Amino acid sequence: MLKRRTVYNEEHELLRNTVRRFVKSEIAPHFDAWERAGIVDRSVWDKAGAVGLLCPQAATEYGGAGGTFKHNAVVIEELAYAGVAGPQTDISVHNDVCAGYLIRLGTEAQKRRWLCGMTSGKTVCAIAMTEPGTGSDLQSIATRAVRLGERLRVSGAKTFISNGQHCDLVIVVARTSDESGARGLSLVLVETDRPGFARGRNLEKLGHLSSDTSELFFDGVEVPVENLLGAEGTGFASLMQELPQERLTLGISSMAAAQKAFDITCEYTRTRQVFGGPVIDFQNTRYKLADLKAELEVGWAFVDQCLERHDRAELTAQDASIAKLWCTEMHGRLVDQCLQFFGGYGFMREYEICRLYADARVQRIYGGTSEIMRELISRNL
Repeated sequence: MLKRRTVYNEEHELLRNTVRRFVKSEIAPHFDAWERAGIVDRSVWDKAGAVGLLCPQAATEYGGAGGTFKHNAVVIEELAYAGVAGPQTDISVHNDVCAGYLIRLGTEAQKRRWLCGMTSGKTVCAIAMTEPGTGSDLQSIATRAVRLGERLRVSGAKTFISNGQHCDLVIVVARTSDESGARGLSLVLVETDRPGFARGRNLEKLGHLSSDTSELFFDGVEVPVENLLGAEGTGFASLMQELPQERLTLGISSMAAAQKAFDITCEYTRTRQVFGGPVIDFQNTRYKLADLKAELEVGWAFVDQCLERHDRAELTAQDASIAKLWCTEMHGRLVDQCLQFFGGYGFMREYEICRLYADARVQRIYGGTSEIMRELISRNL
């Protein structure tokens, strides 16, 4: 169980208990089936909305709790620590990425129309940045949104889109002018029931098996100009403003998942008998676990610093990049070492450590690869 930290107050702890109950009653009994199916059940969104787990940072007039990102962080931590990476990723993209754009950039009409549905679970949201061949290079986006009077015609293809199978609304990063690079990018809200929108495959992955990750296709999808999110041509600037929160989110989820791997490994080494005694009695085991414990404590301390800075609107892109880089890299090292203590059993998927190992790998890729994080950090040396 995650320990209490001074970054949170009693209100946050009440929410934490709600998340734990929700995992126990609505996720844990179905999780293995979702992993086999490659997708969570759509009904989980309505249930999560009913108990206040969706977009808790949204104002009460839109159905939220009127909280701050710290409330979101509690949800991230508890879902990640529960080891349910698929639902955690889906909900986090909805809560911690998509909702932020609507809250900051949305008009009152857009918030009333879509944010209310996002807090209830009636509207599942995705954000479509990545395209085949672009990866982390957002300036190379080729999807177009062409102005036709009072409408925009969106054409292009996106891939690796979380919530792609369930989404009712997509924030599409598209090029609205012929200017190259970052110029001319805009954010366009596209409802998935419009003609010309199509979902591709639910992609098979190494980990996060129950998180639907999809290809999306836009074949001349027409939306009203009112579906522009923020001013035309400001899409890249908006992405740069929101990405620090997304990267902090990934740092938080890595810390909680790493803590879970460490905790179950400590318990296993106390009970696993080798050469007549428990594995933890070997000095090598204790020293390696001590190193991992030290890394966890350092990681939590920095994440909590970042949470406080973000709460004061002082989190910098460099802070977030450091959190994302260090926490996800540490997560990978830790879970690899933990699996080693399980020996051959660690390679069996029936053991939770195997799933935690597979789920950890993507943390160093999405939201900006470790290499991109190092590039961003190095620019401020």
